[in-house]
Amino acid sequence: MEAISLHPIGYVISPVSEPKDMPPGGVAAEIEVLPQYQPGLLRVEENSHIWIQSWFHEAPRDKLIVNPRGNPHLPEYGVFAMRSPGRPNPIALSLARLLKVENNRLYLERLDAVDGTPVLDIKPYFENDIIFSPRTPYIPGKTRTSHQDTLLRQALAHHQEKCPSLYLAVRMALVADEVFGHLNNPELMINVTGSACLADTIQGLTRARLANPARFFYDFSTSLHQTIWTMNGRGTLTLTWLGNTDIMECADEELFSMDFKLD
Repeated sequence: MEAISLHPIGYVISPVSEPKDMPPGGVAAEIEVLPQYQPGLLRVEENSHIWIQSWFHEAPRDKLIVNPRGNPHLPEYGVFAMRSPGRPNPIALSLARLLKVENNRLYLERLDAVDGTPVLDIKPYFENDIIFSPRTPYIPGKTRTSHQDTLLRQALAHHQEKCPSLYLAVRMALVADEVFGHLNNPELMINVTGSACLADTIQGLTRARLANPARFFYDFSTSLHQTIWTMNGRGTLTLTWLGNTDIMECADEELFSMDFKLD
């Protein structure tokens, strides 16, 4: 088969120029589409999110086995089972929130590509891209802080609003993750009592459905903010908010009444 020839349709404009300096989740960035491809942007602003396919030109191309997130304590995976930037063909797939379009320039809330990265293609994010409860490997963050940051990004992507209940849900999910592991485990049952925002964010973080299988249960309350996590053979964890409003900074013991009962 003949070699495949790809030509960039634009380039990334980012304040980050070195891959090692790129924070998880990326930074605010722009894409400048080359003038000859600008007609292809017609009505792209009708989308809130877009897929960016780019060429990670500085990534190594000789890697086939990696440790997820560079964490040597996690099992090794093949690069085709992970989203490692290093791979035989370093094509990156990034989901970004589109803030605005000005002529041939796209303004993105976050993008994990460094300055000057060639962009190969842009596609809209559609509803049928969603798999609400996928099966995925459990890959915790390298540190507690990095794992909390990952949960926070996931919570914001789902709930779409920064509010106290979102932050409370992130802290609750972090503790439950440390006790039970993968929050998407079909054996993990979650009962939420509190605000609708708390319930919505917990559901987004756990991907727990109301049926098939039924893993998620909710009771509205303005006075009690509580989550109960249950897994057969492991136990039941009850987290009750104590009212501390310094949600993202205080210790778990200052934020929650925590009770764990073994099965």
